[in-house]
Amino acid sequence: MQHSVDHSRSTSDAASTPPLSGVLIFVMAAATGAAVANLYYAQPLLDTLARAFGVPLHIAGLIVTVTQLGYAAGLMFVVPLGDLLERRRLVVTVTLCTSVALVFAARAPDIGWFAVASLAVGVTAVVAQILVPYAAHLATEETRGRVVGRVMSGLLLGILLARTAAGLLSDVWGWRSVYWIAAALMLLQALVLWRALPRDRVGVGMRYGALLRSVLHLVRDEPLLRRRIVYGALMFAAFSAMWTALPFLLARAPYGYSDGTIGAFGLFGVAGALCASVAGHLHDRGLSHYATGAFIAAVLVAFAIMGLASASLWAIILGVVLLDVGVQGTQILNQSAIYQLRAEARSRLTTAYMTGYFAGGAVGSAGASMAFAVAGWTGVAWFGSALPAIALCYWICENR
Repeated sequence: MQHSVDHSRSTSDAASTPPLSGVLIFVMAAATGAAVANLYYAQPLLDTLARAFGVPLHIAGLIVTVTQLGYAAGLMFVVPLGDLLERRRLVVTVTLCTSVALVFAARAPDIGWFAVASLAVGVTAVVAQILVPYAAHLATEETRGRVVGRVMSGLLLGILLARTAAGLLSDVWGWRSVYWIAAALMLLQALVLWRALPRDRVGVGMRYGALLRSVLHLVRDEPLLRRRIVYGALMFAAFSAMWTALPFLLARAPYGYSDGTIGAFGLFGVAGALCASVAGHLHDRGLSHYATGAFIAAVLVAFAIMGLASASLWAIILGVVLLDVGVQGTQILNQSAIYQLRAEARSRLTTAYMTGYFAGGAVGSAGASMAFAVAGWTGVAWFGSALPAIALCYWICENR
């Protein structure tokens, strides 16, 4: 009975909005990628930022943590507005705020101001998480997994290519150029989205305070949401741990790579983005449970390979590919699952899920920085391996 209610609600919901065309899917995918990329520009630059601002590596590594904490705050306080306000206006306004925050990052005179600007970038980059549930809202129930997968492919490419672009720009024009160019891109994106996105009717009739409290009610009332939050938090903690510590490893012997070369390692993770649509198809075919376990296991294997053969470039590359496939595949399955719960609350479901997701990322990046400072790459490998191991144990007892 509940399934039929959800189905009729989803059908009615989709019928009340403009159809989701291929062009609009592309625009939304590109916008989510460009928005979320702002969170990751600093990662291949950490060694450079430490030298530029005259701070230890573990302090520079905390820039990633600060940005992710800002993103978690934006998820908690900005994304729920997608269920309350007209979405196009909200998306464009937040995108313009991101552009302003990036200008402050480009002009930062010291690590303190850069951290403040990074926090603001994190808060405003959540526009990506307004667009993803909006795409799910526009899709039919039968195609929702595939549509979410396609939009998330753009988001994942943004995550991965951000490192490559930042490294190359830093090598050519210096690290500040990364943030100036990103600010201009966000300004252009605001204009495109204003023209391309359909107007969307105002959603639930709640006050802002009640809207925020209802997020907690969703977590309380939906066991599937709670389980998927745990999977997501542990997987993104593993993802952040690897990408935070990898520049430290690659900048030193036996590698000694430049920012551009370190950033290019993001290209090996494109496999994860390509896997996104496959994960969406698996969800639509009812194979979400088994696929989730397989993707989690891939992350565990990735850390084992990179930990045992850290002096081998091929082992590092293979580990990067496996880790990105596992993390991004799990992410698509998680979001496709939670968007089936309540059509009228997709932005708040996103808030609940992604807050846990990026809180996990903040723990992962901070833990990796400390593990590297204490025990080098071996410490990072042990720390990273523990995260998917816990998730896999939780998955095994799912049916119980």
